[in-house]
Amino acid sequence: MADTADRTAAIPGPLAGLRVIELGSLIAGPFAARLMAEFGADVVKIESPAQDGDSGGDPLRVWRQLHRGTSLWWAAQARNKRCVTVNLKHPQGREIVLRLAALADVVVENMRPGALEKLGLGWDALRAVNPSLVMVRISGFGQTGPMRSQPGFGAIAEAMGGMRYVTGDPDRPPMRSNLSLGDSIAALHATMGALMALRHRDATGGRWDGHGGGEGQVVDVALTESVFNLMESTLMEYSVGGTIRERTGTSIPGIAPSNVYRSRDGDWVQISGNGDAIFKRLMRAIGRTDLADDPGLGDNPGRIRQAEAIDAAIQSWAEQRDAGSIVAAMREADVPSSRIYSIADIVSDPQFRARGMFESHRLDDGTPVDLPAPAPRLSATPGRTRWLGPTLGAHTAEVLAELGYDASRIDALRADGVI
Repeated sequence: MADTADRTAAIPGPLAGLRVIELGSLIAGPFAARLMAEFGADVVKIESPAQDGDSGGDPLRVWRQLHRGTSLWWAAQARNKRCVTVNLKHPQGREIVLRLAALADVVVENMRPGALEKLGLGWDALRAVNPSLVMVRISGFGQTGPMRSQPGFGAIAEAMGGMRYVTGDPDRPPMRSNLSLGDSIAALHATMGALMALRHRDATGGRWDGHGGGEGQVVDVALTESVFNLMESTLMEYSVGGTIRERTGTSIPGIAPSNVYRSRDGDWVQISGNGDAIFKRLMRAIGRTDLADDPGLGDNPGRIRQAEAIDAAIQSWAEQRDAGSIVAAMREADVPSSRIYSIADIVSDPQFRARGMFESHRLDDGTPVDLPAPAPRLSATPGRTRWLGPTLGAHTAEVLAELGYDASRIDALRADGVI
């Protein structure tokens, strides 16, 4: 595993010099900002201070599995960010955010539409202090439309965006993944949108330091639309022929063979033999030369008509072998395949390890912890982890000092509950 102080430590990220203000919580907004932080952006995360019995901070700090009161997820989701506490409801808190925005390139927020406007921190207010700003706004349904003000979570986006309808067995309820896919998909769209908007800003006169002019804009990311964007040809199929793609369990309609097969030792193996030449190699590997040489199965349309029989042949062969033997035979035949991996399988896999996809770090109390390495892999300016998710308000004094606040004023703001 890669060491924290690895060879990339002296390499500036491709987003070095980019200033990002994060006004988000939980998953979508923070994940988008995390991606930018991993590749060199200076991300200042704004959190609510602890007060009146409220522990403050991003709720993600206490989500899922905890270690000494803090989520293990937090170590990765807030890595490389500078965490600052600001009471956004206080006039002086608003002043701090506006001063940060005036020096920023990007603001990322995932509050309910209208919430920032009520605080005096909407697009008009931010644009007034920084016309070159890119504001990334992530919400359940977008900034417009009849549902704009409704609360929207990733699970709702997966439902409305069509993903849940096609996921699961045909005779069972629609299934969800044990992951926040809707939020993560939206975060990827948000990051992509931010970089496209920055490209436009730079093309219209901007510089990375945010002081060269250029046209800023709003990037409006809806979780529902981000999920819908992944729905392949479902809309075209419906608009032309009225076809509604249904749940098909472990197979995928229109492609054969591509399915999971149960091994003798009770494991599951994905085999994808849906290329014409690959199908022939697969059939010969399982001893079914009759199917390999059948002219009616030479292309995908022909195989679709016989998909059940082909799956039955592969399953009959697979159930006589252990999963490891199945994968080995498929690799020998140059047929794409894999066991269905758990996280334990991922950690022990030589491909992931050879690619350096696990980083070894230590939590504040010295406990070892592994984090997923930043992706994608850039050859000249790779992403890296400079530090893990900080404690609440760890960088408040540092960031305010950069804005010109002296120590006495910082103390006063803290005493007044502003930070």
